[in-house]
Amino acid sequence: MQSSIDPVSGAGQNARQHIRKVAVCGAGVMGAQIAAHCVNAGVPVVLFDLAAKEGDKNANVVRAIAQLKKLKPAPLGAPDLADLITPANYDDDLGLLAGCDLVIEAIAERLDWKRDLYQKLAPAIGPDTMIASNTSGLSITELSNSLPEGERRRYCGVHFFNPPRYMPLVELIPTEATDPALLDVLETFLVSQLGKSVVRAKDTPNFVGNRIGVFGMLSTFIQADKYGLSYDLVDDLTGTRLGRAKSGTFRTADVVGLDTLAHVIGTMRDQLPDDPFRAHFAEPAVLTALIEKGALGQKTGAGFYRKEGKAILRLDPAKQEYVPGGAHASEAVAAILAERNPAKRLKALHDSDQPEAQFLWAILRDSFHYSAVHLADIADTAAHIDLAMKWGFGHAQGPFEIWQAAGWREVAGWIADDIKAGKTLSDAPLPSWVTEGPVWEAQGVHTPQGSWNPRAGRFQGRSQLPVYARQIGAPRLVGEGDSVVQNVLYENDAIRCWTLDDPHPQDVLIASFKTKMHTLSPDVVRGVMHAVDLAEASYSALVIGQSDDPFSAGADLKALLPVFEQGGAQAVEPIEQEMQDMVMRVRYAQVPVVAAVAGLALGGGCELSVHCAARVAHFETYIGLVEAGIGLVPGAGGLTYCARRAAELQALGAPDAPLLAYLKRFALGVATARVSASALEAKEIGYLLPSDPIVMNRHELLYVATRVAHAMAQSCWRAPMARRFPVAGRDGIATLKAQLVNMKVGGFISDHDYLVAGKVAQVMCGGDVDPGSLVDEAWMLKHERDAFLELLVHPKTQERITGMLKTGKPVRN
Repeated sequence: MQSSIDPVSGAGQNARQHIRKVAVCGAGVMGAQIAAHCVNAGVPVVLFDLAAKEGDKNANVVRAIAQLKKLKPAPLGAPDLADLITPANYDDDLGLLAGCDLVIEAIAERLDWKRDLYQKLAPAIGPDTMIASNTSGLSITELSNSLPEGERRRYCGVHFFNPPRYMPLVELIPTEATDPALLDVLETFLVSQLGKSVVRAKDTPNFVGNRIGVFGMLSTFIQADKYGLSYDLVDDLTGTRLGRAKSGTFRTADVVGLDTLAHVIGTMRDQLPDDPFRAHFAEPAVLTALIEKGALGQKTGAGFYRKEGKAILRLDPAKQEYVPGGAHASEAVAAILAERNPAKRLKALHDSDQPEAQFLWAILRDSFHYSAVHLADIADTAAHIDLAMKWGFGHAQGPFEIWQAAGWREVAGWIADDIKAGKTLSDAPLPSWVTEGPVWEAQGVHTPQGSWNPRAGRFQGRSQLPVYARQIGAPRLVGEGDSVVQNVLYENDAIRCWTLDDPHPQDVLIASFKTKMHTLSPDVVRGVMHAVDLAEASYSALVIGQSDDPFSAGADLKALLPVFEQGGAQAVEPIEQEMQDMVMRVRYAQVPVVAAVAGLALGGGCELSVHCAARVAHFETYIGLVEAGIGLVPGAGGLTYCARRAAELQALGAPDAPLLAYLKRFALGVATARVSASALEAKEIGYLLPSDPIVMNRHELLYVATRVAHAMAQSCWRAPMARRFPVAGRDGIATLKAQLVNMKVGGFISDHDYLVAGKVAQVMCGGDVDPGSLVDEAWMLKHERDAFLELLVHPKTQERITGMLKTGKPVRN
C-alpha cells in the first residue's frame, strides 16, 4: 500500500494527527515496559489492567509500576519516571481512552482474551485513535475482525521486542484494511519519538524477526545435538565470536523465557502446515522437560543454566542435572572466527572437519536456506529480514549480508550441494531468483539501488518517509553503500573534520575521532584544537560527534602508561596540560561547539562534553567522571567544571544557601565514579544541562546537533567570558572528608578509595582557602593537575591502572 503523505513535506490527510498520549492495555512484563519507555520519551501514558478483586481496583497496575523500579536491565531512564505512568482498570477508567491517540493492547497471547478485550474497549476509544496489538505472532487480520468494521482502518500490529527500552526492533504489521497514512504516522512516532527501528512485516505467523530467529534457534538445537556440543560451548560459538549477542543461543532462551520460546515454536508448528521445514518445528524434548519442571529460565532462576552463588552451572541433558560450565571454542575454530575476511572465514568453516566448525556452517547454511525459501512470503525485501535479525536479535549482520559478503555465487553452490546430499533440514530447492537474473548478476541481494524484492522482481530502496531524512550516518547493509556523503576538510589517523551536503547546514564543521573507543589520544587532543581553529576560520559552528558509539571512553591509558614508565610524572605533565588546554580551547572558542553524545562519555570524554557550549545527547548516554576507579582524579577540567557549575547553581537558585549543598552531589559522584544510567539521569547529576536536548533515536543525533549548533550561531551566540567563582574552601573539604571517614569505617570504601576521594574533595573545594574565596579556572586546573600527577605515582593507583588495562575491570585495592 502506498502512503498518502507527501514525501517532502510530510503533509497528507493525517499530517495533523499527532500521538500525544498513549494507553497500554495489559500490565504484564511487556505492557508495563512499553509504558515505561513511553514515559522515558516524555509521552504521557495510561496503563490498564484488570481491576483488583479487593481493595484499590488499580492495585494490579500499581504493583506492576512498582516492579519497574526493580527490574534489570532498568526499563526506566530514572526511577521516579514510574510516577508519571497513570494506573487504570477496565471497570472504572475506560473513559480515559478517549484522550489517547494510540492504544496498544499487550495482554497474553490468547486470541479469545484479546477479542473479549477489544469488544470492551471499542465503544470508549476516540474516533481518530489508532489501535495496535503487541502480539508476537497471532494473525493481525483475524484480530482486527473483532473490531467494528469502521475501526479496522485504524488497526495494525506493533510488535516490540523485549526489553522494549533496549531492543531497537519494532515490527509494524498492517492488514489489508489499515489506512496507509495512519501507518506512516505511527512509524514516524515509533522511529523519532520512541527511538525505535521499524520493519514493516507481512501478516504471517511470527512475522519476520521471530520467524527467522526462532527457526535459527531450532536449527541450533538440532545441530548442537547432532554434533554433541554442550550448551555453554554452543553459546560461546554463537555469541560475540559469531557477531551475535553475547548471550549466545541457550542463554538468550533463558532470558526470553522458555515458556515464551515454546509458545512461538508452537505458533509456527500450528499455523505453518505447508512450510517445507515443518518437520523440525517440534518442541525440543529438553525444552519440554524443563518447562514441565517449572524451570522457565532467568525468571525462575533455572533453565539451561542455573546460578549457584557466583558460579554459573549449565544443564547436562543426559544426567538431567546442572554441572560446571565455561566451555570455550577450540583454538582452531576460534582462529577461523577471528578471520576478518568474510569469504575466507565462511570457506574455512565449510571446509573444516572440526565438529565445531561443521556445526557453525550448518546453522549458518540453515538460516541462509530458510531465509531464501521464505523471503517472498514474509517480507517485502531482503533488507527487512537482515534488519530484523540485527535489530531484534543483536546480530552484527543478517543472513543475507553474511551470505553476500562471503561470496553469493560460491555459497549458493555450497547450499545447493548440501540440499542434494540430504544434509539440510528440508529438500526445498533454492528459489530461482537466487541463482539467476539480477541477484545472480549483482552477486547479492543488496545494492546501492536497494534490496531484492522477489515478488516485484527488482531491487527496492528503503522507505522514503520524511523521518528517515533525519538519520545521518545510519548503518547500511553490505552492498548498499554509504548513507551520507562526508565532505572531508582535514583528516589524519586520529580525527576527521568534515561537513554534510545539502539539505543539512553547510556552515557547521563536524569533528569525529578515529581511535578505538574514540579515546582521547594526544593526536586526538591536538586534532580537536585544530578543528576549533578550522571552525573559527571558515565556519559558524563546530559539532564534536561520532558516527557510531561511544562518544569517548576517555583518555588513552595505553598511550599514557609507556610515557610514565619512561619519564615518570614529569613526562606526563605536558600531556595533562595539553588536555586541559584542549577543554579550555573548546569552552572559549569563538564559535559554538556542540557535543553530540551517545553511549559512553567517560573520564576525558565527559570532560570534553561538559566544556562544550551545548550538548545533544542520545537517551542511552552513560556519562561519568570515572577516574577514581583507577585511583586518579579527573585531570582535564572535570573537577573545575563541577566547582564552577555548583557556583552557578547556587547563584541561580538560592544565593544564601551553602555552596556545599550544590557541590556535594558532584563530589560524591566523582569520588564513587558514578556513571549516569541514561541521559535523563545525567541531567540530574549535572553533566547535562536542563537546556540540552535529548534525542531518542541514535541516528538522529548528528541531525539535531548540527541544527542546534547552526541555530546558536545564527542567534547572536557569544563565547562565555572568563570570570572568577566562589569555592567551598577548607570548610567544605573538612565536611566532605568527614563523610568519607564514615564510609571508610563502614567498609564501603578502601583506604586508597579514601585517599583518592579526599583529593577529589580538596581540589573541588578549591584547596586550602577560606570558604567563599573567588578563584579562576587556572587556579582550579593547577590543583587538578597536581593531584592527578601525585596520585599517578602511587603504587596502588598503578596497580589499578595495570589491572584495568589487562582485564577491562576496576581493581579494588
